[in-house]
Amino acid sequence: MSRVDAALPVVEQSQAPADTAAATAEDSSDAVSAEASNPSGESTATAKATESTEQIDTEALKTELRKAADELKELQGETPLMSPVVDSQAIAEVISGWTGIPVGKMVADEILAIMKLEETLGERVLGQDHALLEISERIKTSRARLTDPKRPIGVFLLVGTSGVGKTETALALAETLYGGEKNLISINMSEYQEAHTVSSLKGSPPGYVGYGEGGVLTEAVRRKPYSVVLLDEVEKAHPDVMELFYQVFDKGVLEDGEGREIDFKNCIILLTSNVATDLIMSLNADPETRPDPKGLEEAIRPELVKAFKPALLGRMVTVPYYPISDDVLKEIVKLQLGKIERRIANNHDAKFTYDESVVDTVASRCTDVDSGARNVINILMGTLLPEMSGEVLSRMATGEGISKAHVSVGDDENFVYEIS
Repeated sequence: MSRVDAALPVVEQSQAPADTAAATAEDSSDAVSAEASNPSGESTATAKATESTEQIDTEALKTELRKAADELKELQGETPLMSPVVDSQAIAEVISGWTGIPVGKMVADEILAIMKLEETLGERVLGQDHALLEISERIKTSRARLTDPKRPIGVFLLVGTSGVGKTETALALAETLYGGEKNLISINMSEYQEAHTVSSLKGSPPGYVGYGEGGVLTEAVRRKPYSVVLLDEVEKAHPDVMELFYQVFDKGVLEDGEGREIDFKNCIILLTSNVATDLIMSLNADPETRPDPKGLEEAIRPELVKAFKPALLGRMVTVPYYPISDDVLKEIVKLQLGKIERRIANNHDAKFTYDESVVDTVASRCTDVDSGARNVINILMGTLLPEMSGEVLSRMATGEGISKAHVSVGDDENFVYEIS
């Protein structure tokens, strides 16, 4: 009991900020509601004065309402504790919690999101415009209800070297169409190189060990029927395992180990493969003679037939990905530095800047062509951020905090940090 009694003040103290935030949010929300519910222009505090002689300044009250709404929005941030009004978004979020259907699927903005899908994906996946166009057009056609309703929204085989944006495409689709990256079901198919492993995907049949536990794939889709399914390194899976997907691609359903039909009709299925990597690199070695997307697909077709049965290839849309060029690599560096900038602004309320030489230096250190854009993240996480963290932690330890952080490159090609 003494340990419990000693821990109580700590728990109460840690709970205090959340309670304070909730109380402040409620007060701000009440202020917005009170102002908004008085269209005649009279506030509660001035009602008596109005009844006597004074006329309320309507514009002043509107200004006060906008100010209260802005304060509430700033206080709540990205995850508001409450909403001043019960609108369509609030209702959609409640229903989403009940049904598992993402919010984006239940509001009118979903159509607009699909219409701008290629543009939205292009903000995260760079240098693969042809692939994003192909995927976007197929999804638009499905959403317009012009395709077979029994099949999944789309089934795509993304072929290319490592680090060119295949996995990032899956993450971007989940974020844009299904309300967040949490609605991405990712399965590493290199773990299914034996024929008997098919049971772990769909669940064990009655009488076998693991019956009733559900399969890795079927249980995930049953819980999240609206999701992106990513089957990574699919060429490494056993052919018998891949035959499991024929029914999924054709009819949009898969029977699990307990005999239940799992619905895949609301899923986007992406399969990634590193087949024909050497051929893709050689064909794109010279930018002047680089083939167009259709030509690249035809060139790698013989290699794909060696790895996959023609019947399986015929059920998928093959989308080749180009290797990352130097110009695209620099844009990816800027994209990752932008994420660091937002992180510092959100966590430290500080400004982050960098010289153009930082972009060139990071790009020049990406010498492993087989890793593609993953090199950028490795360099930033392995050098720039750890070196910055020492100075930031030193200032935090003394209670100084930071207001600005700038990164440049010194004469020795190492990063130089100016933190204040």
